[in-house]
Amino acid sequence: MIDVLIVGGGGAGLRAAVAVAETDPALKVAVVSKVYPMRSHTVSAEGGAAAVIGLDDTLDEHCYDTISGGDWLCDQDAVEAFVAEAPAELIRLEHWGCPWSRERDGRVAVRPFGGMKKMRTWYAADKTGFHLLHTLFQTTLKYQDILRYDEWFVTKLLVDDGRVHGVVAVELRTGRIETVHARTVILATGGCGRVFPFTTNAAIKTGDGMALAYREGAPLKDMEFVQYHPTGLPFTGILITEAARAEGGWLLNKDGYRYLQDYDLGTPTPTPKLRSMELGPRDRLSQAFVHEQRKGRTVDTPHGPVVHLDLRHLGEGRIEARIPFVRELCRSYQNLDPATDLIPVRPVVHYMMGGVHTDLNGATPIAGLFAAGETACVSINGANRLGSNSLPEILVFGRRAGIAAAEFAREHREPQPAVAGAQGEDERRRLLRARERHEGGERIAGLRERMQHTLEEAAGIYRTGGVLAKAADTLADLRERAEYARVEDDSGPFNTELISLQELRGMLEIAQTIVACALNRQESRGAHQRTDHTARDDATYLAHSLVHRAPDGTPSVGLLPVTITRWPPGERVYGRD
Repeated sequence: MIDVLIVGGGGAGLRAAVAVAETDPALKVAVVSKVYPMRSHTVSAEGGAAAVIGLDDTLDEHCYDTISGGDWLCDQDAVEAFVAEAPAELIRLEHWGCPWSRERDGRVAVRPFGGMKKMRTWYAADKTGFHLLHTLFQTTLKYQDILRYDEWFVTKLLVDDGRVHGVVAVELRTGRIETVHARTVILATGGCGRVFPFTTNAAIKTGDGMALAYREGAPLKDMEFVQYHPTGLPFTGILITEAARAEGGWLLNKDGYRYLQDYDLGTPTPTPKLRSMELGPRDRLSQAFVHEQRKGRTVDTPHGPVVHLDLRHLGEGRIEARIPFVRELCRSYQNLDPATDLIPVRPVVHYMMGGVHTDLNGATPIAGLFAAGETACVSINGANRLGSNSLPEILVFGRRAGIAAAEFAREHREPQPAVAGAQGEDERRRLLRARERHEGGERIAGLRERMQHTLEEAAGIYRTGGVLAKAADTLADLRERAEYARVEDDSGPFNTELISLQELRGMLEIAQTIVACALNRQESRGAHQRTDHTARDDATYLAHSLVHRAPDGTPSVGLLPVTITRWPPGERVYGRD
């Protein structure tokens, strides 16, 4: 019997594991991950982690930037807790060995990031996520009692009478299907960017944790809010970090013009100072790209329209010292050198503001089930996440979820109900039957591609009611067809086709929730822009979308009030100097 079972081996999951081990070393902790932990997507976060450290900065300023950046959809009690605890988490990470970049006088170096009034983004060159994840992983190795199930894929939560009792998982190496009983489960599987065709997200980010929770009755929250990052490489979608613009990079249209000066980026003056315009919030920079495209000012390429990111004026020395990984990516994937060449970029799906509905300690409405990181929605990100808030988020709420799960496990020592074992056996039979499905049915890849393009067309940077309604019908049809998808591989070991089918089932349900929430929210706020409802409507929609899975499998959307503590809704401004 596992006391705390963590699904996901990235930053949030590993931070939760350490928190459990520190809270009560007697508890049995296990981490289940479908990849080796150091291959988790946290490793891809490049730019930095935000936390107040400067003498000219305050916690209230970080709170306000986050809340305003989220277009007032953030729960302010969650933001206050997050901002208060983030500095201690980053300092703790340094004590564990994270090599934060330093100024010449020894102070931790910070850089500006979009939507932040002050320079509060800690960084380790432009490989922050790699060093953060490496530090957490090495720290878990100190606790020999933390069990690891590397390359296991969880297909089902065991839930009875509103209480979680464990999971069913497949060992990828052998194909073995196991029921793992647990007193508590923490979901930390990351986001679901792969429901879209063009994303910075790794292939593993298929929203597994969201789908597991949703299928068993836990609601998802704010799923309509999908963040596009304004600078992804064409074709691959690989991220060019916001740090490149923080260091002074410019965005240029086909005429070589810094076009962002023509757009309202949420600053208090109509034309922001040229040195700071590229650090506007991600949603508005992505929207500005669409307007430039419609005006014919983007550059056509075989992989779609692009603009250019110009780093040439920074000089080779600064690029090599501050953003060397950007240079490496450009050389490897675009065959260009940012010290001498322009970088083609375009908006690309990057982050989900929505996720499993939780409280401040990661608890979901299912007893014993917790969630943290991008899988969860606390919500500190509201309608638009500010860059560099996501890394401290996984630390703060990973720790909180770990402590809460440990306390729950200590207080609930009753034996597992027999029904949990029966559910596990039913799931094992279902997976075995899926391996035998050879004849008829459509290929998994074709259904997945249709889903992705349907979502891109309907729930991209701009949305409209008619297209969303049509997409809802298409996704419902695809979900039904996926039940009969063809599986040609009947082997056990490394049956990637079987796993792809399980991922597709979850992605289709998540895609339905995104479209349903976007259709229900008849306003424009943050990353959700309705061309048929262009104004923000606080009277009706200053509320979270809460979507439950109805008995027939369709999404049912309601509203949940936003928690306001000290900052009443106002105009969305950033006030950069």
